[in-house]
Amino acid sequence: MQDTKWIVKGGKVLGPAPFFIAGVVNVTPDSFYDGGTHADAESGAAHGLELARQGAHILDVGGESTRPYAEHVSEEEELARVLPVIRELAGNEFGAVVSVDTYKARVAAESLEAGADIVNDVSAFLFEPELLDVVAQYRPGYVLMHSLGRPGTMQDAPRYNDVVAEIMAFFEERLDKLTAAGLPEDRIVLDPGIGFGKTLEHNLAILRDIDRFKALGFPLYMGLSNKRLWQDLLGLDVDERHNATMSATAILAARGVPIHRLHEVKLAMQTLTIAREMS
Repeated sequence: MQDTKWIVKGGKVLGPAPFFIAGVVNVTPDSFYDGGTHADAESGAAHGLELARQGAHILDVGGESTRPYAEHVSEEEELARVLPVIRELAGNEFGAVVSVDTYKARVAAESLEAGADIVNDVSAFLFEPELLDVVAQYRPGYVLMHSLGRPGTMQDAPRYNDVVAEIMAFFEERLDKLTAAGLPEDRIVLDPGIGFGKTLEHNLAILRDIDRFKALGFPLYMGLSNKRLWQDLLGLDVDERHNATMSATAILAARGVPIHRLHEVKLAMQTLTIAREMS
C-alpha cells in the first residue's frame, strides 16, 4: 500500500496516508442500508462525530438516496437535511473533513459555503451541468463517479460490451471537461460506481480488473459497503454483508485502492490497518 495525497477545498491536504476512510452519514429516510436511522440533523451530526471518533478521515453527508429506484428530492428538502449536519461537523475536533454527496449545483455550492470540502457526485455533472461551474469556482475535492443513467432507471437492464473500457473512456471524457474548466487534477479521485447501472457480472468485472483504472493516473475511491452485489453473489441480506464488505475492502486496498466509503468505520479501520501491515 503506497501513500496517497488528496487536495481538497482551500488547498487543504489529506495525507499522505496509505488509506482514507469516508464514513457514510445518511440524513435520509430511505437509504438502502440505514434509511431513517439518522434522518434528523441532531442524530446525523452525532453519528458523523462518532464515525470521526472511530477514525473516519472523511464524513460523507447525503440528503438524497441514490439507491436503485430512489425517488427525487427537491433542492429545498435536500438542503434542509444536509446543511445543519455539515455546519455541525465542519471543523470537528477529530480533524475529519466533510464531503457532500449530491449531484445538484445549488446543494453543492451551499454545502461548500457551509463548510464541506469535497463534492461526491454520482452524476459526473451530467444531471446538472451547472455543477461543473460550482466545482471550478470552489475547487473542492471531487469524486468523479460513473453511473449508467439516473437512480430511478439505472438498473433497468444495463448493458456494456467491455464495462471497464467503457467506464475508462467515460472518465477520460469527463476529466477533460473538469480540467478545462479549471479544476486541478490533484483535487480529483475516480469512483467506478459499483451498483450504479451494473449487474453482478459488471460489478465483478470492475473489481477483478481494478488495476486497469490505474492507467488514468488518479486515486481510486470505492463505494461497495453492504451493497446489493453481496446478496446477488452470496445470498446475504442487508444486515449480513459486513464480512463480505470488509473482505473486498482488504483485497482492494492491497491492490492499490486508497479511498473507501464505508458504513462501519471501526471495522474498516481494523481491516485496512491489517491490510497495511501485511502489504
